[in-house]
Amino acid sequence: MAEYKLLLPSMGEGVMEATVITWLFNEGDQVKEDDSVVEIATDKVDSDVPTPVSGKIVKILKQKDEVAKVGEAIAILEIEGEGENTASEEVKNEAHVSTPDAETLKTIEQPLQVAASTEFSGDLYLSPLVKSIAQQENISETELKSIKGSGLEGRITKEDILAYVSNRGNQPAPQAAPAQQTAPAPKATASSTPTTTISTSAGDEIIPMDRMRKIIAENMVKAKQIAPHVTSFIETDVTNVVKWRAKNKDIFEKREGEKLTFMPIFVRAVVKAIQDFPMINVSVNGENIVKKKNINIGMATALPDGNLIVPVIKNADQLSLSGLAKAINDLAYRARNKKLRPEDTQGATYTISNVGSFGNLMGTPIIPQPQVAILAIGAIVKKPAVLETKDGDVIAIRQLMFMSHSYDHRVVDGSLGGMMLKHVHDYLQNWDLNTEI
Repeated sequence: MAEYKLLLPSMGEGVMEATVITWLFNEGDQVKEDDSVVEIATDKVDSDVPTPVSGKIVKILKQKDEVAKVGEAIAILEIEGEGENTASEEVKNEAHVSTPDAETLKTIEQPLQVAASTEFSGDLYLSPLVKSIAQQENISETELKSIKGSGLEGRITKEDILAYVSNRGNQPAPQAAPAQQTAPAPKATASSTPTTTISTSAGDEIIPMDRMRKIIAENMVKAKQIAPHVTSFIETDVTNVVKWRAKNKDIFEKREGEKLTFMPIFVRAVVKAIQDFPMINVSVNGENIVKKKNINIGMATALPDGNLIVPVIKNADQLSLSGLAKAINDLAYRARNKKLRPEDTQGATYTISNVGSFGNLMGTPIIPQPQVAILAIGAIVKKPAVLETKDGDVIAIRQLMFMSHSYDHRVVDGSLGGMMLKHVHDYLQNWDLNTEI
């Protein structure tokens, strides 16, 4: 028999570690190839780690709530083979687990050097992406230590460092202070923001936030602190959209084995409007506006436990309606079943939130950083409406829906935010009943 070290796999750009949530097998249990053996959590998503080989778990190296780095062994399996050492290179090469090479791990573990004359202490654990941003912006070790990280164990994420850079010019540069001097107050987060003291009564239940709720809370506080929100509203007649879906949903399901929801239509309309107004597809970096080449649509998705996650439809402008339907169904299914990969939640340039799925008519959504706009889709409701005809105005029963568009007033003025919303409205209201799927 031989030993095989199960390593924590690579989980996408900027994700260098994960926390063990729970082991699905115990020491001594037999596992088969591709069995999910452990649930892990990053600052992006929860996911499972499968074993690339069959064997018996002889030792678990990372217990519940312990943190493991990418490429670090988390368990030892006993597998068929000769010798008592670790698994052969042949087995490792066949494994489905993607791990960094030795040079990558060496780079990860090295202290960051922003300038040739400046070396950082080894207690700063930064992803390669964060290191690169720090190098480009010439951020010192003192500045980095002053940044309140929102990642696992307080690690600095890409969003943290970009937020710091964008506000860097509005605050004095941090200076090294004597050990006995009081440290500067940390940036406000969900847990550090002043709150009203709450009194409790007999029978009240105290429910600690879970890990994901803490992340959501901190991200929402940060988003409201960074971006001045403005919201525009419009009511849209989507009667043609409803008729078109009713006509095509059974055909599509029979042909593709996929459900046809309204979301692909909403995404198509948003993509077209973004192409009309590309300055809505931007991010803010200090005093610079970064105009995004790709159109990646975030899709806010409610989870069974009541939390929220935003998987991303990459290059949505390059997908047909059929392709959008399949991508949306796949992401929604994997989100609700904890099958998303970290990269599935990264890189959104614009987000849609379907508040209508809860029966809500409208909402004022919070803009996910570092995006500058988000669209909320309300419930579709039958209402009497005035229609203009060649014979005069008539009242008819129509399918109407409110949309609300929140945008970052630092870079999106009312004219741009309003026109973008109006174009989405026009594309939906004038939907062609002969559109092919």
